[in-house]
Amino acid sequence: MTESYDAIVVGVGGVGSAATYHLADRGLDVLGLERFDVPHARGSSHGSTRIVRRVQHEGADYVPLVDRAYDLWRDLERETGRDLLHVTGSVHAGAPESGLVADAREACDAHEVPYETLDAAELGERFPAYDIPDDFEAVYQSEGGFLACEQCTVAHVEAAHAAGATIRARERVLEWSETSEGVRVQTDKGRYEADELVLTAGPWTRELFPDLAAETVPVRAVMAWFQPDRPELFTPETFPVFVLRDGSADGESALADGGYGFPQYDVPGFKVGLGDPQPVADPEATDREPTQVEEELHRRFVERYFPDGAGPTMGLTTCMWTMSGDDHFLLGRPAAHDAVTVGAGFSGHGYKFASVIGEVLADYAETGETDHDVSIFDVNRV
Repeated sequence: MTESYDAIVVGVGGVGSAATYHLADRGLDVLGLERFDVPHARGSSHGSTRIVRRVQHEGADYVPLVDRAYDLWRDLERETGRDLLHVTGSVHAGAPESGLVADAREACDAHEVPYETLDAAELGERFPAYDIPDDFEAVYQSEGGFLACEQCTVAHVEAAHAAGATIRARERVLEWSETSEGVRVQTDKGRYEADELVLTAGPWTRELFPDLAAETVPVRAVMAWFQPDRPELFTPETFPVFVLRDGSADGESALADGGYGFPQYDVPGFKVGLGDPQPVADPEATDREPTQVEEELHRRFVERYFPDGAGPTMGLTTCMWTMSGDDHFLLGRPAAHDAVTVGAGFSGHGYKFASVIGEVLADYAETGETDHDVSIFDVNRV
């Protein structure tokens, strides 16, 4: 038998769980389909923490979107009783030639986001775990922090269930098609129909929507946790989240591209990642086990900029980002598709926006448009 719904969401990770919740909260009969567990560690919605920050060096167009995301994360906390958004402050630091700090300032100035500019000595005095070169400069913003990412996904799923949504894990979508009345979805366990389809499948977007294959490239990134020699310097109270970029040409691309990191939280160790993910041909078949070389690159980064954090390795894991051609998100209704909405191409910096992107995708699925200014992210630009 074919079950019928108002909307079907394919992929119930960080963004898909939010879209499922927002659709259900509006009174729609919603089905969420997830090929793995809820939550799972196969995409990019795991690893205990994800940065949230009002400083958007990626561009000023992101600032209003992240402001709304903050409001929605707090709403979700109140609705579910879970602690999701933890404020530590955020640091953007880099060599002048990297352009990171200039871009951060420009985005803040465009939307009157308050911040401080610190030199290397001032940053190290305020937050002693930081040991950046003398010629680096930094932007500090007090409202940055991190999201407990698995808990955020769980919270959206709990809220979606409370609003009446049905979510099925361990069910793989095999194919979908548009019909005269909406969409039909075939999985390995059943067949479903709906008025609307929302695709939030991360690195599997290219499999489900081949027209976007060239613009949704899966990449493999590594996250590492090291036990600090001075753990008191790496607590959420003493250590802001950071984005760091070294513009120098030293022949070590993984280090020159910089990295990002978090205080200790949830699991042992100070967490860091490097900004040099590697493209993969198939997210299903790629080797997900981090290598010793990757461990050593992360250790060298920590030794260079956070020497008190470079103790024994506590953990390593991989995640899959999905990169768009211009690193901006892909949102909206693709041309020639009357009943399909896509959320993809989050390019390693999308999780903080999951709450509001869920709202945006629900807008498109419900009415075909949104009041949010997401023109820069229009899927039809590609």
